[in-house]
Amino acid sequence: MINEIKKDAEVRMAKSVDALKTNLTKVRTGRAHPSLLDSIYVEYYGANSPLRQLANVVAEDSRTLAITVFDKELTPKIEKAIMMSDLGLNPMSAGTVIRVPLPALTEERRRDLVKIVRAEAEQGRVAIRNIRRDANADIKGLLKDKEISEDDDRKAQDDIQKLTDAAIKNLDAVLDIKEKELMEV
Repeated sequence: MINEIKKDAEVRMAKSVDALKTNLTKVRTGRAHPSLLDSIYVEYYGANSPLRQLANVVAEDSRTLAITVFDKELTPKIEKAIMMSDLGLNPMSAGTVIRVPLPALTEERRRDLVKIVRAEAEQGRVAIRNIRRDANADIKGLLKDKEISEDDDRKAQDDIQKLTDAAIKNLDAVLDIKEKELMEV
């Protein structure tokens, strides 16, 4: 019973760290990366479709993304979707290929992005702490129902705290990597 609670908490904490990694890929560093456009959706035959399903996105060089559109009719819609996004990008069209140059980041913008990244990391820490709270509540329930002893309760809570510390350490490592990426010139 206790092992199931610990395993569940560990899996959920790992998912929180993975969610942070996913969210941080959307924060733009100075380099062009195809995942930068993952959040863009384009209306296609009445449905919003992800850009990845409608075009091939590649990093042409360190500052330019190249988007090869599968359906020529979609080119203006994709350009408009990129311009309307909150990424601050200006695409340029050349037939079925759209090039998206990434402007260099200013020092002020880098600092703003670091603040955003730190806020995301703090949300991840809160999620991990909530998982710890839920697991401890489940263990307290077992103790209350007299299914486990007080010693088992104390040991299980210590184990869950160790899992929490490890998950937060992983999260902080991900945050440090992203901050260094953002502050590179």
